Amino acid sequence: MDSLDALILGIVQGLTEYLPVSSSGHLQIGHELLGLETEGSLTFDIVVHVATVMSTLVILWKEVVWIFKGLFDKPLPSAALNQNLSWWNRINEQQRYALLILISMIPIGIVGVFFKDSVEELFSSIKVVGWCEILTAVLLAMTFFYKPNEREKLTPKDAFIIGIAQACAVLPGLSRSGSTIGTGLLLGCKKETLAQFSFLMVIPPILGEALLTAKDLMGADAVAETTSTGVLAVGFVAAFLSGCFACKAMIELVKRAKLIWFALYCALVGICVLVFL
Repeated sequence: MDSLDALILGIVQGLTEYLPVSSSGHLQIGHELLGLETEGSLTFDIVVHVATVMSTLVILWKEVVWIFKGLFDKPLPSAALNQNLSWWNRINEQQRYALLILISMIPIGIVGVFFKDSVEELFSSIKVVGWCEILTAVLLAMTFFYKPNEREKLTPKDAFIIGIAQACAVLPGLSRSGSTIGTGLLLGCKKETLAQFSFLMVIPPILGEALLTAKDLMGADAVAETTSTGVLAVGFVAAFLSGCFACKAMIELVKRAKLIWFALYCALVGICVLVFL
């Protein structure tokens, strides 16, 4: 992999991480089209995924600061505790939001612990990418034809179901943002907060996976096979800048809920992968 390859793949990762079209699937398609070996690209893929997480922190920094500012506050004034309130209503809004993110992480944590090796085997098949792109298209199309009444707040049940969608999206070609946002819309979650929650909930799993994989690489001979620092830097910067653009743009797109065009795009990509690759 040279710097031009890294630039192209970095831009692809940055744009597709937030657009509901599957970044992992597009990275694998990019490797195929550029004639690159996918086996030795693990370090590069981790670097560009971390770059998009950093872009999330930049675009949503106010929301991240808001969560941490209220995370360790006292739940409610003592006067309010005299009322017959459930524990969920006794904690403040930031604490509830943090708990929703933790709940959403449970399914992906189970998949990562018990099914990681099985999932990684699927990444060797380009056909899986094609079928999963089509599945993403079906899910996004459902949000166009089925529009339940919107609810103002996310519930723990919503967070867990959206977390299941995120866990399913470890399959290459099944869009994480498309799965989580699409599932949330089908549940009736409010569009204005859904994209923000979808982007924030992925930060802990991606950073955790990056740290664990980096630890494995440092203890193995695979370090010698990684790409050069300069190439990794090009990929990181490209993914970060394009990720900043895509994150901000996707939040506005979800508010308008015009996801049917992404459904058509995913269907086209999936068919092309199955036919030509």
